[in-house]
Amino acid sequence: MTAVDHTPAETGEGLAEDADQWTAKIRRFLMSNLPPGRLIPDRQPSYMASWIYIFGALTMGALAMVIISGGLLSVEGPTWWHASSVGLFVNSLHLWSVELFFFFMVVHLWGKFFMAAWRGNRALTWMTGVITFMASIGAGLTGYLSQTNFDSQWISTQAKDGLNGVGVGSFFNVLNFGQMLMWHIMILPLAVVAISVLHVLLVRTRGIVPPIELEPANSATATTGGEA
Repeated sequence: MTAVDHTPAETGEGLAEDADQWTAKIRRFLMSNLPPGRLIPDRQPSYMASWIYIFGALTMGALAMVIISGGLLSVEGPTWWHASSVGLFVNSLHLWSVELFFFFMVVHLWGKFFMAAWRGNRALTWMTGVITFMASIGAGLTGYLSQTNFDSQWISTQAKDGLNGVGVGSFFNVLNFGQMLMWHIMILPLAVVAISVLHVLLVRTRGIVPPIELEPANSATATTGGEA
């Protein structure tokens, strides 16, 4: 058998990295900010034993159930969850997943507010959490408008004047069932999931905020040697 020599260009071995390539830049950025040990850690600080730190994970778990149950509802459509006992069960599962999602998220939001979770260059982490909350409110509203029952009709007619009053009624027409349904199952869920993923990545990148009493001395104190 004759041995065949491959050039480095054919095997990809022994090639010098081109620092100007966008793929190399992305790889260096990801490896420096999200190394495997930080992206999927197996150790956490001892202060995470507090219950206040668990509500973020509970929020993500509830969001997963919202997506799964909502996906099942979208397979058969409105007539299924109104006329079928199985559809009614899945619809109820979706509703209570949403209720738990908002409960866990509000507790998480207020907990991090009183902990001043934007400390330590974590302002963007805090802002993405707030934006996720605002997008979730829109998803919840469009969900009520997509029920195809008297409740959805009543909510839409009560909401239209307010939205028209702020000038968005022609773009966000709550009386248009098809438009509200697409906002609910497509645009807003994509926004919530995308921003939530960004939020989690920022938490992994910048770490979990410690309690205020464990915050190291600020830069001003360190500069002045601790003088008042």
